[in-house]
Amino acid sequence: MDLVQDRLDSFLSEQSTALLEISPDLDVIDQGAQALLAGGKRFRALFCYWGWQAVAGLGDDFDLNADAATSGALDGVVAVAASLEIFHAAALVHDDIMDNSDLRRGQPSVHRRFETLHADRGWSGDAAGYGRAAALLTGDLLLGWSDELFDKGTGLLPERSAALAGRAEFNRMRTEVTAGQYLDILEEHSWSAHPEADALTRAHRVIVYKSAKYSVEAPLAIGAALGGASLPQLAALRSFGLPLGVAYQLRDDLLGVFGDPEVTGKPAGDDLREGKRTVLIALARTRLPAHLRSLVDELMGDPGLDRQQVDMIRTALRDCGAVDEVERIIDHNVGLARQALAGAPIAASAREQLMKLADTVTRRAA
Repeated sequence: MDLVQDRLDSFLSEQSTALLEISPDLDVIDQGAQALLAGGKRFRALFCYWGWQAVAGLGDDFDLNADAATSGALDGVVAVAASLEIFHAAALVHDDIMDNSDLRRGQPSVHRRFETLHADRGWSGDAAGYGRAAALLTGDLLLGWSDELFDKGTGLLPERSAALAGRAEFNRMRTEVTAGQYLDILEEHSWSAHPEADALTRAHRVIVYKSAKYSVEAPLAIGAALGGASLPQLAALRSFGLPLGVAYQLRDDLLGVFGDPEVTGKPAGDDLREGKRTVLIALARTRLPAHLRSLVDELMGDPGLDRQQVDMIRTALRDCGAVDEVERIIDHNVGLARQALAGAPIAASAREQLMKLADTVTRRAA
């Protein structure tokens, strides 16, 4: 993904110039945006590219179709893939505000960076409030930049119909992930007001809209649309992307409870402190004895959970079989994704790479 990073660097350099022409005080936003976009796994960019390659590439090797390579389509798709990374950065900034997270990728989250800046310089007013407000604006700015770069990318495509189809998929993704984010915070606060029997269904709906579609299915569909995908090609890629996206988020949920902070860049058990009502928790609540279920409910969402309390919840989740069940669901969904891709009418090179990505995104440690 060197091409994507190069495009990001070029675009951010342009935006840096524009910001600093307004005021040198905006250097902190400029530096924060560049730091946030300097790393990451680039999964969304990869799925976007291979979604495009699935319909624009040759069937037997990794060479691009000559017309696609020379028409500006490649440059356009790279710009769109980069725009998805900027959109993701914006989502992370807002997500960390909502979750009150201290760290992101082992570094202070954006709102904490601004909070520290306020405190270090002895400014007036509330440092935490300033941090949240400044981070919110940073996230909004990144959303705007994402849209700008997306339009630059689609403007390079030779087919206007493909550009419009890609934009429609992008718009759908923005609506779905925002709705999913709301459903996530709604579940954290309202879970006890709903029937116990609905908990797993509600947790699964959050996974689908907050992450599965946004992380895998939508980038694939955007890339494929940019390549002029047929309805059967789009359907096949969606049938691959949705179950893989579910598996991806289930792995993320396990890492949010059991991940190594040195690898994930976030404190151990952070999802427990944030009170995330995930599929893992929903499954555990159906299996735990009443006294342990009540204890887990009492502790979930307490930002002051210590290591001993986190370890106690972890042990309960393992011992009741919920962790093993989530692993089985992950394997089942990866199997569904592989099955959907096996006979899909797409380029052989893309099929091979997407099969590899299916393992990469579901068997990761961060």
